[in-house]
Amino acid sequence: MALLEVVALTPADARAAQAGGADRIEVAADLAADMAADGLTPDPDRVARIRDATALPMRVVLRANAGLRTGGPELDRLRRAAAALAAAGADGFCFGFLDERGAPDTAAALRLADAARPLPWTFHRAADHAADPAAAWTAVRALAAEPGGGLDAVRTAGSPRGVDAGLPVLARRAAEDPRAAGLIVAGGGLRRRHVAVLAAAGITAFHVGAAVRPDGAWDAPADPALVAEWRALVRAATGG
Repeated sequence: MALLEVVALTPADARAAQAGGADRIEVAADLAADMAADGLTPDPDRVARIRDATALPMRVVLRANAGLRTGGPELDRLRRAAAALAAAGADGFCFGFLDERGAPDTAAALRLADAARPLPWTFHRAADHAADPAAAWTAVRALAAEPGGGLDAVRTAGSPRGVDAGLPVLARRAAEDPRAAGLIVAGGGLRRRHVAVLAAAGITAFHVGAAVRPDGAWDAPADPALVAEWRALVRAATGG
């Protein structure tokens, strides 16, 4: 089943995503500077307002700083935030961290996944920035195999430089293993020309943010017409 996930920073974005035919939204804090770091945790009140604006499935970012590390008191705050955001209407989360060696911090992820249970979650783009991306991909896939762990998607560009650079990596990972293809949500500088290539490799889930805003500006609201164009593109490429 094909999926188009759209970043929603405001209730207006959520309404635009729904009107344009998006399948899911990802909610992050409404600060353009945060989006350079792939988003930070929004306030529960904002999540509640966005939930009131749409019936779409909504995954909320759990991330407290612009870096890729977490631990100690910060992780405890994120665990408490997960409960508050679920109460506000989140029905899934997005997070992912690296440890001091630059490998996926599976211990932190599992602690946060436990706090988020029973809601599903997406491993955020941290794996793209790992010291050893191939090993990181293996580690994240192992997390997805954890019984009852809740990880059902990995948002990845295949490269820290975005999908344009990571396209061959994503296509290879998907083509080598259909189960891996089912985990990938391709995002991070995704462009229209990438969709057909990725779909041909077996990827059916795509994530867009700036691409559905006029001129690609984060301070512009999502445009339902642009969302609809992306949804039609995904449908044509994947048949779904």
